[in-house]
Amino acid sequence: MSADTHPFFDMHTHGFVRVATSTPKVRTADVAYNAAGIIAQAEMAHEQNVDLLLYPEMCLSSYALDDLHIQAALLDSVETHIEQIREASEDLTPVLVIGAPLRRNGRIYNCAVVIAHGEVLGAVPKSYLPNYREFYEKRWFARGNNCRDLWIGVKGAEVPFGVDLIFAAQNLPGFTFGIEICEDFWSPLQPGTMAALAGATIILNLSASNITIGKSDERHLLSRASSSRNVCAYAYSASGFGESTTDLSWDGQGMIYELGDLMVESVRFELEPELCVTDVDTRRIVNERMRMGTFNDAAEDAGRPEDSYRTIGFEHVYEPGDIGLRRPIRRFPFVPNRQDMLDQDAYEAFNIQVDALMRRITATKPECLVIGISGGLDSTHALIVAAKACDTLGLPRSTIRAYTMPGFATSDKTKANAWKLMEAFGCTAEEIDIRPAARRMLEDIGHPSSEGEPHYDVTFENVQAGLRTDYLFRLAGHHKGWVIGTGDLSELALGWCTYGVGDHMSHYAVNSGVPKTLIQYLIRWTVSSRQFDPGSDEVLEAVLNTEISPELVPADSTGEIQSTQSIIGPYELNDFFLHHTIRYGQSPSHIAFLCWHAWRDIDEGMWPHAFPQELKNEYDLPTIRKWLENFARRFFQYSQFKRSALPNGPKVSAGGALSPRGDWRAPSDAVADVWLADLRDNLPD
Repeated sequence: MSADTHPFFDMHTHGFVRVATSTPKVRTADVAYNAAGIIAQAEMAHEQNVDLLLYPEMCLSSYALDDLHIQAALLDSVETHIEQIREASEDLTPVLVIGAPLRRNGRIYNCAVVIAHGEVLGAVPKSYLPNYREFYEKRWFARGNNCRDLWIGVKGAEVPFGVDLIFAAQNLPGFTFGIEICEDFWSPLQPGTMAALAGATIILNLSASNITIGKSDERHLLSRASSSRNVCAYAYSASGFGESTTDLSWDGQGMIYELGDLMVESVRFELEPELCVTDVDTRRIVNERMRMGTFNDAAEDAGRPEDSYRTIGFEHVYEPGDIGLRRPIRRFPFVPNRQDMLDQDAYEAFNIQVDALMRRITATKPECLVIGISGGLDSTHALIVAAKACDTLGLPRSTIRAYTMPGFATSDKTKANAWKLMEAFGCTAEEIDIRPAARRMLEDIGHPSSEGEPHYDVTFENVQAGLRTDYLFRLAGHHKGWVIGTGDLSELALGWCTYGVGDHMSHYAVNSGVPKTLIQYLIRWTVSSRQFDPGSDEVLEAVLNTEISPELVPADSTGEIQSTQSIIGPYELNDFFLHHTIRYGQSPSHIAFLCWHAWRDIDEGMWPHAFPQELKNEYDLPTIRKWLENFARRFFQYSQFKRSALPNGPKVSAGGALSPRGDWRAPSDAVADVWLADLRDNLPD
């Protein structure tokens, strides 16, 4: 199978559904004109491979019609043109969800009509009819809140009718949607909530909400809350230009949220029709529901809606293959990405660590805080957290006893950075050369390097890492203090730490909830936000510009130093893998698909604000696969025993932490075969 036809490249393989909101051309009470506008938007959506297309409330007849709603000629025309739209849908990909008034048993209902591939699948009536301020719907419409297990005639055909309907593509697991209409999501008891509890991963809202000052923010609030609380994707489409402005005005707002994240938003007050398109990750939604016991408890308390709702199945017809991926994907999922809230988010992340450390200080009242300073990212960040904690508690920074402990491969640059840091932050600073003790230990255990051989194995490295930690613990005891850990979340995920007597252990692991990419960002933020003095900022900049290395193996004959990322992979990729693994439990092939779209082109997608241009990278699929396989082996098979014995430390990011007392609990003797097989079976060779 060629690469361009491999199922991996088809987003549907991974549970994505392309959803769009539409603001079609409409003209007040002109049903034929409106039907033509609906069909035109459906054809445009078809060209963009849209799977599910949502229109505004009453878009076929117009919403602001007052007593024209109860004119027989208009209602007859609506049914005639539903038939026209049904016929037009036969050769179109999108499932269409349009708004129209329908008659049943001497009543008129404000309905959402679902049309797919030449068939009217069903109609869902509006439950809550606003009858206050500018609204007067009860004059014309009957409430649909109690309509269940019913059918309705549409141009001679009987179709399922009621608020008990969800619609599911039988050939695409996860493509399941429910419907509510405008006022329904202003209600304290949303019909969409019941549809979500019945299994719908996507909730649609057809709306004719008129626009007033501040109402757009209110719709965002409700849409975001609905998608978050109902653990779903939530699509909202409001009426736009062409509705009657006798007493009201319309802005045509469309938006789609997924689990509280805004995926896409339309341009408001447009004169021309507009499609607002994004790809919804239904697997992410389903996985989140599996993790959130509260959602399933709520389904039980609601009487198990899945048992009473009718699922209307259909075979979704779509064009398989690579149609791209239309959704925002964060290259750095642990890094704050809200540009308008960057300072607040970084402040919060930094101060979670500071607050946690302060609580441990006030609880144990140590005479000092002992920390090892290498001149690298992790120890630097732990130091600035400790400095801020001392400042806030009114303790002198000399409370921090900082030690730099050069070994066999410590460079002049990092040693100089370590001293500059300690001096800039006013610590009690000392240096202990661990090489004599390391030579003695290597000699005692009979290691070849003690005879002068360049034998730089794991033992050679761990002797140095273990001695550093041993010194720190003995110093803490000697000075009546305790050791601040510097190891970060990324290293814990990959097992890149020396177990027990090495950098794995401390009295309080202040960085254990912070991945490497976030540490880099937070150090940059402390500089840009002037958390410390200019002298400190200069040293922090120098640390940021230093190659990440454990500096345990001497440079080779070319002067090349030991590079962590050349051994375990780029941290920016590993943190991407880690987030999607521990936060959503996504399969490796799904993560690879997301990662490929996020990282394959340096010029596509958004980067964190002010991210240095020279540090921007891109990765092809073979590279992503290589490091993802490495991640799967290290994370699932090699490293859990280290995480099962972690010291205390604060969770910082909603992405998760790896404490066995918190987010992540796993056996230490598992194997990675399942995850490696998923990559082997689902990625192209």
